[in-house]
Amino acid sequence: MGTILAIVVVFSLLVLIHELGHFLLAKRAGILCREFALGMGPKLFRFKRGETEYTIRLLPIGGMVRMAGEDPEMELVKPNMEIGVQLDKAGRVCRLYPEPQKADQSNLLRGTVVRSDLERRLTITLDIAGEQQTFAVDPAANLIVDGHEVQIAPLNRQFKGKTILQRFWTIFAGPAANFLLAFVLFAAAGLLYGVPSDKPIIGEVKAGGPAAMAGLQEGDRVISIQGKPVSTWSEIVQTVSSSPGKTLVFVISRDGVEKSVPVHIGEEDQMGKMMVYQPVTYSPVDAVIGGAKETYGYTMLILKGLGQLFTGAVGMKDLSGPAGIFVMTGKFAQEGIEMLMRWAALLSVNLGLFNLLPLPALDGGRIVFLLIEALRGRPVDPNKEGMVHFLGFAFLMLLILVVTWNDLHRFFF
Repeated sequence: MGTILAIVVVFSLLVLIHELGHFLLAKRAGILCREFALGMGPKLFRFKRGETEYTIRLLPIGGMVRMAGEDPEMELVKPNMEIGVQLDKAGRVCRLYPEPQKADQSNLLRGTVVRSDLERRLTITLDIAGEQQTFAVDPAANLIVDGHEVQIAPLNRQFKGKTILQRFWTIFAGPAANFLLAFVLFAAAGLLYGVPSDKPIIGEVKAGGPAAMAGLQEGDRVISIQGKPVSTWSEIVQTVSSSPGKTLVFVISRDGVEKSVPVHIGEEDQMGKMMVYQPVTYSPVDAVIGGAKETYGYTMLILKGLGQLFTGAVGMKDLSGPAGIFVMTGKFAQEGIEMLMRWAALLSVNLGLFNLLPLPALDGGRIVFLLIEALRGRPVDPNKEGMVHFLGFAFLMLLILVVTWNDLHRFFF
């Protein structure tokens, strides 16, 4: 149960932060966000605060921010239909009832829709007892549908009604939030568990190893090895790694006193030849710098892997999907909080980069359409763009099936 809980927490955190990035920049741009959802499938829990309904759904994978104008707006008010409207103190329509017969409001004005514009002019004209009357509509008016309030979205509150730059930042903010999460997790792990230091200082010394038997202690500063001065941990590793089976004379400084310590180097790989660990620092500054370096390093490593995928150096059989990630997350969860934090940070970098790929249905694909719009001076036909994203989504589902099949064979057969 602990492993399953860790998997759910990690994936929920990655999705939550990604969608929160979209959500915060959308709100900043003035876009009406109808729903902020964590998970997919049927709604288990919901509450509404302000303009947005917050929901938790059954399947703990994925999430979404449903913005007005991303999909065609609901056309619930049409000419020649019977409707009821409620006016506020200023005489503007604040509620519209497309099914007035279901309303229990006694103060409704009922009539037949002659024309309406709930996006630009914010007006509605009704035929009431043979007389046409035009009313202004409140920009935050609600449609009452099956007992639920659905706020209208004037064009300036819709995603498509914002500038290209505002839409770009709203889309880009999701992946950017994942990179920020990775940085925070790496930095937090460094602060809690230490950041590897390149200073020429002996770290933890394993009992019974060559270093311990020679008398080296944690915290000893190495001045030279075999008479050659050293200034970094990397130089110590290089010297020791190239001297298996030899006895090296370490000149160290301990409590301000220098002393020579002969150390017989073992035959194991790397610093296993001495059985000592690299020194670590718990400095907040080093933790922040280390978090930034690790985020950048893993980003470059993943980009290199993507390049190898396109050049053929890495094949489809080497890819892993949700099943493989679930299994690996479970394994890291069993190794402790530090490993789980670092794994979650690596997954967050992966998620950020994956979403920036210029593929339809991904954030990167949507950014491509924004670039095309900027170059053409007008947006791509929404129906054509929707079809491209649909085909892209189908391709991604097929890809997930392929890599999941790889995972099943790798882990279970």
